[in-house]
Order: sequence, then C-alpha cells, then structure tokens
Amino acid sequence: MIKPIMRDTQFLAQKAVPATPADTDVLTDLRDTLQANTDRCVGMAANMIGINKRIIIVQMGVLPVILVNPQIVRQDKPYQTTEGCLSLTGERPTTRYETIEVTYQDQAFKPHRQAFSGWIAQIIQHEVDHCEGRII
Repeated sequence: MIKPIMRDTQFLAQKAVPATPADTDVLTDLRDTLQANTDRCVGMAANMIGINKRIIIVQMGVLPVILVNPQIVRQDKPYQTTEGCLSLTGERPTTRYETIEVTYQDQAFKPHRQAFSGWIAQIIQHEVDHCEGRII
C-alpha cells in the first residue's frame, strides 16, 4: 500500500528498532511507496513512511532491493557531497564513502554481507542514516 511520506523531524530523529518477520507488510508498503515516488526518489527507509523499523529499500537499476536490519561494517574513500531527501526540503552537505560493506537480511530474513560502491553505496548510506535517526 502506498503510504504518505513522513515529514515530522522528531519522528525521523528516532533510532529505528530491528525488524522481525512480523514486519513483512512494511516491505510491501516500502516497495509500493518507492514505486509511487520514483520520479523523485531512489531509496527509502521505513521511518519515511511512519514505521520505526530498520528496513530500507534501494533502487538498484530497474530492481528495488530491500535490506532488512542493514549495518554498515566497513567504509572506504570518504568524499563530500550534497543530498536531498523526500522527507525534508532542500539539500544538505554530507560525508559519504565511495565503497561500503553492509550486513543485512533479505526479505526472507536470510543474512547477507555485501560490498557496494558508487551511487548505490551513497543511497544505502543515506537510508541507513535514516535508520540511525540522523536527519540529513
């Protein structure tokens, strides 16, 4: 189901709690909401649709990929950039890393560890910041 975008900065500043298999409806809602906003959005965190769970979705080419309980475990090659956010107006400066390694679970809650780089790494970092309650 397509959900409204959360804009309450106090809610967005909360650290997300781990997701469990009971949260599978959130995966569908994130996928539907991202698809409805693809003209202006390349990733979302569950708190952006009002659910304080550690779940993100990232548009990787034509496929939206869900990462449940993502944790960035390695970061290399920092750089400065500016980013916008569907939940906030304007753009803000931030530090990102060219290459990251992430542990996460897929939508079946199977664990993974994977390296990402470039644009996909930047999107993941932005969405993980949402999970950490870091408003950028």
